[in-house]
Amino acid sequence: MAEFKVTPWKVEGKIDYEVLEKQFGIKPLNQELQRRLEKHTGELHYLIRRNIVFAHRELPWLIDEYEKGNKFYLYTGLAPSGQMHLGHLLPFMFTQWLQEKFDCEVLIQIPDEEKFWARQNLGMSLDDYHKLAEDAALNIAAVGFNPKKTRIFMDTDYAKTLYKQAVKVAGHITFSTIKDAFGVGNETNIGWIFYTSMQAVPAFLKSVEEGKNVPCLIPLGVDQDVHFRVARDVIGKLGYYKPAILHNTFLPSLNGDVKMSASEKLGSIYLNDTPEAVTKKVNRALTGQQATAELQKKYGGDPERCMVCQYYRFLFEPDDKKLERIFDAERKGTILAGEHKADLAKRIIAFLAEHNRKKEELKGRIDSFMARD
Repeated sequence: MAEFKVTPWKVEGKIDYEVLEKQFGIKPLNQELQRRLEKHTGELHYLIRRNIVFAHRELPWLIDEYEKGNKFYLYTGLAPSGQMHLGHLLPFMFTQWLQEKFDCEVLIQIPDEEKFWARQNLGMSLDDYHKLAEDAALNIAAVGFNPKKTRIFMDTDYAKTLYKQAVKVAGHITFSTIKDAFGVGNETNIGWIFYTSMQAVPAFLKSVEEGKNVPCLIPLGVDQDVHFRVARDVIGKLGYYKPAILHNTFLPSLNGDVKMSASEKLGSIYLNDTPEAVTKKVNRALTGQQATAELQKKYGGDPERCMVCQYYRFLFEPDDKKLERIFDAERKGTILAGEHKADLAKRIIAFLAEHNRKKEELKGRIDSFMARD
């Protein structure tokens, strides 16, 4: 079996998600749990139906608490290292759906300091990362969160609230634990080592504020799970509920890499890409089709290997029946790469135009989402 590696900072190799579940100690989001969710939401998000949101920690407990009348809140976030791309939006789109279905509050952390600590070799200043965080806040709010029930905060702007609690977390985490969990060494700066303590705080912040335990659910990309493998035990020691977690798989790069990356410019669709850039990138996308049109018509292709098909699956065709028709056309060879790519590019361009329209409208109202000390 080919080896793969999944950390908060790097994803390498072809991931076997069943193997990853065992490595991380997370559990599959099985049909019984899906039915329990559907009982309260009325429908399942297509990301759940398609096993893109695929695993969890302590979800049965969270649903038990909800059914007792103990409402939960949501927490997620993003550490910006550059312009946001489509892959960054997935957890936020899912989180917004959960907010709408469960009518719950959302805390969104944008740690403007984390990448400053982790990527000092790039020569970017803390102010540079803060500007990226401000743009990320607009992109996140544009997904459609309820401003009355959403709190977005950057760590350096909200430090008075976060730091006191982070100190309590840090007192229970040893350097040895961080070295084992993240693979850092003696050369790692102490800010980077401390960061997990800051990221843990929103997972119990509502409990601190309300003076009673409030359940928390964290939707996240599975690469971020390690932070909470470390933090969950500490949160329990502090006397608060351990957060439940829902994990999603990665939106692949257009070139077939397992995860879209902000640093891989030709394989990623950025939220500020022009229509021309989108068309160019999609035209370069890896397909699952045969080498020639004649062979494709004769033998058909493989939608599982085709990045065009996968982008429909992740983002651009929420209707399962329509998606299956797209996959079937790929298998039977009744669609060729040119028309396939042209349709996807059209959908992406329309999506980005609408997203950026909403983002522009929010520029004068973003303070209604932001929390600052």
